[in-house]
Parts: sequence; C-alpha cells; structure tokens
Amino acid sequence: MQLEEFITIEKEGGVATIWFDNKREKMNVVSPAVIELFDELMDKIEGDPEIEAAVFISKKPDFMAGADIKAFTIEKEGDFRPYQEKGHRALDRIERSRKPFVAAVHGTAYGLGTELSLACHARIATKSPRTKFGLPEVKLGLLPGGGGTQRLPRLIGIQKALDMMLTGKNIFAYRAKKIGLADELTEEGKLHQAAVMLARRLVKKPIERKSKLSLADKLLEGNPVGRRILFSQARKMAYKRSQGNYPAIPAIIDCVETGIEQGQEAGYGKELEWFEKLMLTPESAALRALFFAMSDNKKNPYGDNPKKLETLGMIGAGFMGAGIAEVSVTKGVPVLLKDIRQEVVSQAQQQIWQSLQKKVKQKALTRVEAEAQMANLHGQLDYRHFGRADIVIEAVLEKMDLKKQIIRDVETHCREDVIIASNTSSLSLTEMAQHARKPEMVIGMHYFSPVPKMPLLEIVKTDKTADWVIAACYDLGIRQGKTCIVVQDGPSFYVNRILSPYTNECLLMADEGVALEAIDRAFLKKGFPVGPITLLDQVGLDIAAHVTDTSRKIVAGRPGFEICEAVVNMFEAGRLGRKNKKGFYKYNDKGRRQGIDPTAYEFFQGDGKKTLPVEEIQGRGLMLMLNEAVLCLEEGIIPNPEAGDLGAVFGIGFPPFTGGPFRAMDTWGIKSVVETMRGLQDKYGPRFAPAATLERMAEEGGRFY
Repeated sequence: MQLEEFITIEKEGGVATIWFDNKREKMNVVSPAVIELFDELMDKIEGDPEIEAAVFISKKPDFMAGADIKAFTIEKEGDFRPYQEKGHRALDRIERSRKPFVAAVHGTAYGLGTELSLACHARIATKSPRTKFGLPEVKLGLLPGGGGTQRLPRLIGIQKALDMMLTGKNIFAYRAKKIGLADELTEEGKLHQAAVMLARRLVKKPIERKSKLSLADKLLEGNPVGRRILFSQARKMAYKRSQGNYPAIPAIIDCVETGIEQGQEAGYGKELEWFEKLMLTPESAALRALFFAMSDNKKNPYGDNPKKLETLGMIGAGFMGAGIAEVSVTKGVPVLLKDIRQEVVSQAQQQIWQSLQKKVKQKALTRVEAEAQMANLHGQLDYRHFGRADIVIEAVLEKMDLKKQIIRDVETHCREDVIIASNTSSLSLTEMAQHARKPEMVIGMHYFSPVPKMPLLEIVKTDKTADWVIAACYDLGIRQGKTCIVVQDGPSFYVNRILSPYTNECLLMADEGVALEAIDRAFLKKGFPVGPITLLDQVGLDIAAHVTDTSRKIVAGRPGFEICEAVVNMFEAGRLGRKNKKGFYKYNDKGRRQGIDPTAYEFFQGDGKKTLPVEEIQGRGLMLMLNEAVLCLEEGIIPNPEAGDLGAVFGIGFPPFTGGPFRAMDTWGIKSVVETMRGLQDKYGPRFAPAATLERMAEEGGRFY
C-alpha cells in the first residue's frame, strides 16, 4: 500500500494537515499495510524543517473505525506480535515527537482511532452528536492493543478508563471534554481551522491539563494502598458481571495495573503479551465471528435495490407500538400512530419524548434535532392519512380474530400496495395471510421488548410472501438500526421456539423441587444476561402463559415431553410478574426485585429444597435449546446457522462469547454435545434425544461452520 492511498499531506503556515482517506475502504480502518506507512509518514513530518506541528483529520464522515480485524490473521503466538510492536512504535514516535500533533476528531473514533488520538499532544472534537470515542475491543474478546491500556488511565484516571475499556461504551463529545479525553470542542465546519490554531499554540507552549478527578478519586488512585483496593474491587465487580466467561476483562485490568504499578514499558509489554493470547481464545474467535456476521447482515439478502418504505402506519400505541414508533421516527421515518384510546396515544408520545430528552441531556442529540424527530410522529384515533402509509404494522392484543379485523380495516383504508405486517410473537402468519385479499403482502415483523434497546428484528415470511415485500421490510429494519433475520412461519417462529423448551425444562426442575434462585444462578453462571425465572417475570406471566399454550403445539406428538402449567396457573391467579409486582420474585414499591416470593412455590409440587449439580441444571435447559435450534434448521425455519446464531444472541441473550448455539456446538464438539444429550436421555427420558442432524454430524465429524 502506498502512503497516498491512505494519507494526503497539506502544508500551510508551518502546520501539516494529515488527511486520512483510505482509498480501498468505505471507512478509515487500519490494516498491517497501513501500520507500515507510519514510519514513512513520521520521516516526512520530522524531516521537513518547514513543518512545526501536525494535525490528524479525516476526509471521510468518521475519523477512524479502528483496526481491520479481518486483515489480522493469527494461528499461533508470535504471528501477530510483530505488527502490534510496529503499531506501538509508531504511536510512541508520535507521542515523543518534538513537533506537537493534534487529533481533530469528527464522527467515530473507535479502537485505534481513539488510541491514535491518545498518542497525540492534544485532542479537539466537534460538538456533533455523531462524534464519539470508544475502545470497544472487549466486545470482540480483545483488549485495546495500541497502548490504550496505558495512555487512557494516565489521561482520565484509572476508574474512568477501566469503565470505558471494560464496557466498550461510547464517549460522546461533551462527556469526552468533561472527563479530559478531549481538550477542546468546536463546530463541525470549523474543526480544521480550530485544530490548526491549537497546533500553532502548542508550538509556543505545551497544553497544561488540570486533573478532572474528584478529591476522593485523587486520594484513592494516588497511593498504592488505595490502588490495591481499587484493582481488587474492579476484579470482583468484573467477575460478578462476566462470571469469568470473558478472558479479556481480567486481562485489561492486569495491563492497567501493571502499567500503573511497574511503569509504562512493563504495561506495554503486558499489552503485547495478552493481546495475542486473547486472539487465540475461542471466546474471541466467537465474538469476532459474531461481529462479522452482524456486518454481513447489513447486506439485504433479498435484493440490492429494495422499495423504500417512506411512511409507517402503526396500529396499537402500547409499549411495543410506542417502541416501534420510536425506532422509526428517530431514523427519519414518519409514523401515523393509531390507537382506540387517546390516553394510550398520549402516553406513547410522552414516552418517546422522554427518551429523546434523555439523549438531549446526554448531549447525544440537540434539542432542535429532538423536536425534528418528534415532528415525524402523528398520533390519532382513526385511519385518517393512512392512505400515505407504505407499510402498516399492528401491535395489538395477541388474538387472531382481532388481527384479522385489523387486516380488513387496513385493506379498507389503505392503498392496494400497502404491506401488512404483524408484530405477533407466536400467532400464525399463514392463517392471517389466508384472510387477506393479497396474501403475498402479509408478513411478520417480530420486534423484541423493549424495542429501542433490543437489537433483533425477526421477519417472518409465509409460503405466499413476495420477495420484494421481504426485501422492503428488511431494508426498513436496517434503517431502524436492527439486526434482521428472516425466518419461515411456524409455531413461535425461531427465537421463542428455542426459548420454550428451555424455560419449560427450568419450570419442570422447579416442580421437582429445585430452588428457583438456584436455577437463575446456574444460567447466569453459564453467561446468560438473566436467568430463566427472572426472564419470565420480566416478560410477564401473561405472555409466558400464552407461550406455554404455543409450546404445546411445538412439542405435540414428541415422546417424553411434559408441559409445566405453573405459569398458566400463576397468571390465572392474577400474577403478572414485574408488571404488577407479583410473580416469582417480590418487588418493592419502585419495582425493584427483592428476592424469591415464597408463595410462588404454591404453584409447584416441589418446595425448593432439592439440590442438583449446577452443570446438570445448565445441561437440561441448554441441551433442549440447542436441539430445538437444530430442528429449526432441519425444518427450514431458519435458512442457515448464521441466522440461528444471530437470532439467539440478539433475541434472547444466548451467551455472546460462544457466538450463538451453532458456533457453540462447533466449539464444544458435536460429538460431545450428542453424548451429553444421550446421558440426559438415559436419565430423564426421550425428550433429550438428539436431532437426526446432530447424530449424523457426530458420526461424520461434521461442523456447522
């Protein structure tokens, strides 16, 4: 790669402007070939007597998206270290240069984008809500490999740096200025000019930074005893959150502590050592595969030029309808939000406005932008203006007769080419389509709750659904910021279908006498974000009771399957879970969980006093989920393992560090999974019999990937 393919240098008044503009990629990503260019760049800057200072800035909409992970291949320790050492030397050369460097940041500065900025002598960023710093490597099972574990704690403090690196969170411009990550903020159109002026000031006098730490933080971080306590607590909290399933988390803490206590050189050495080790872990391989799958998922599999759905008609302004409306209006899609009650419409409008106000408060959105997004929302009680809608999504009660009535209403009040979508989580789309004049225009768009936070959209097609309809809905989902999977219609579709036998088995264990909290703890330990009992309370026992009815259809005719009726009985007794503070758990007045409600055991034969090994609890729930996922693949409910993995991870929180159920089975070994299922089959009956695909793959040594 030639220098000119990534960098353009302009000189004026003693300041060199180094423009990043990767000619081979849409974004500025750093590959091994790019790292090789930095020596040549620094030779040019340092060897030119006319240049007194330099500014890094991007010609693209974003500053730098970080490392090109696909370009970094590694098979054994030692393969990657030479590239990383070169990267370290390049950034060190910038940091030690007698000529000051300024990072001028607009848009995204992720990974090496932030680490390059940290190596500079000053950082200036635009006030734009698009501008954000981040070290998201932990989400790939890695750590910041360009000196981030060493420079960041020294700049903003140990605690803030650990929080940023251990979560991978975004730091927006105003927050960056507040914590000392950015030295100055400016308007987008003035960034280059302001950065050049800052560089000229640095030539005359280095920047003097005052600590942004509170007195308490200074005392804690400023002495060995306080730091020992800090790092000890960080490890305890990190383990509690990750359950030891993410090796990158303790590695990041180790690198930071080594650098602070033993000096930067030791810290850089530890960073080099850990980065390679982490790249070779199955957790990082799985998380990187998941990342690549998400990136590939943005390409519409049903066409490159889908019909753009301009206006959305939303029927039902309850919690789900309001959520779907929110992710639409915030992406520039006008929404006609209809309900039969004004108070529900008003509540939805208030919910969306409060969400926007929160972003305004965080400086992630300006008030003008929030008002413009809110102007996309039109609340109403009738079908006025629904003739403008390109798609209508209904999110009303889960009653088939009501869904059919909605279809009739839409056909009466909307254009003939309108797409009719249902947000149903389990009702038959095929039955709905049979009721429509144009069954090819009926589709499922199953969002997950809460819609603004849950990333998955499960698009459900029938045998009649037109490909252009699927393509248009997929495009809308991508515009809404969703990860989309397309599945075939069937009882509970894919995500809820694989969830059903898992939650049912957990309830059967409670029926046998296993403690409810022990079941939750076992799956938290396995890496699920919440335990199955907590999940049922959060979803609502009304929904769980409905899913139980659907579960009967899924397992009908299968030998050895028994449905636990506990949640149905709890719902009939008036328990809704967290919604009305009556469920498996007790809740205080603010809705905060207070521990298991002893009266929940009245709905089970067991009393919570039976003990089972943690591994057996995990195995019983997990193996049924894995088997169900394979059955969905066999039956064509999902098109491929990638869709199955994305759906499970982003729909129900299947442990991300495994990459999803199919990649997990590859990692653990298909043969081992089948043996575990057979062992459970011998002990608990034929419901654990492995799917035919698994049996065959175990014999042939097959893999899903």
